[in-house]
Amino acid sequence: MSESPDALRNIRLLIAYDGTDFSGWQRQGRGNPGVFGEKNRTVQGVIEDALAKLHKKEIILTGSGRTDAGVHAVGQAAHFLTPLRGMGAIRFVPALNSLLPQDVRILEARETLKDFHARFDARSRTYRYHLICGRPAFPHELRYSLQLWRRPRLDLLNDYARLLHGELDCSLFALPRDPSLSRFRYIFEAFFFVQQDMLVFEIRANAFLWKMVRSIVGTLLHYEEKGLPSGEFKKLLTSGVRNLAGPTAPPQGLFLWKIEYHRGG
Repeated sequence: MSESPDALRNIRLLIAYDGTDFSGWQRQGRGNPGVFGEKNRTVQGVIEDALAKLHKKEIILTGSGRTDAGVHAVGQAAHFLTPLRGMGAIRFVPALNSLLPQDVRILEARETLKDFHARFDARSRTYRYHLICGRPAFPHELRYSLQLWRRPRLDLLNDYARLLHGELDCSLFALPRDPSLSRFRYIFEAFFFVQQDMLVFEIRANAFLWKMVRSIVGTLLHYEEKGLPSGEFKKLLTSGVRNLAGPTAPPQGLFLWKIEYHRGG
């Protein structure tokens, strides 16, 4: 007999993961019928497996959005409904971490509004892309950054990035397989900065197209290397012609950094 919706508690999770050995966030289909697990290892899948072990039944986890294979997170958000009444929300942190592989960690758990939705209530999503520039990367850094064998012009990169603001047609950065009905996104801010000896690109928007951040990074680096003036880059941006974009940057430098919410957060 299924529980009444009024009897279910809504738990919001803050999640970090090393995306290197995952096929992305989204569960891609179950394995054998009746057996938890999946053919392709995903973050959603392994957390749902842990939730199933804890609840002795299947529990659906809803994330704030998808990350692709090889992309990491320090601030992914998700929610699930639980019938467990005697378990404080904070206790889900050690309980789930004891059942999860070491490349996924639950950082926080809190009870939230019954109708809170991790995806639809999100106000903005922030990503960061990390680059090692002009020096050999240490082996462990190569899992989490792009090796760039030159030192790009920070001023020119930020001239380009300042143009990524407001409601924009992001067709220049849209891959052909992107299923989105609209390619307009609202970008709150985008900029490069130096953190110790690493170059970091940060972008915050209401939502993103498939591989959009990686396409932006690859495109900005491509035209910076060519020395294209920012005025000419603006023309490329407004053209919306995908063939004018630069190569898409690889996934390992990209982190889902933070999700901001209108409510329930």
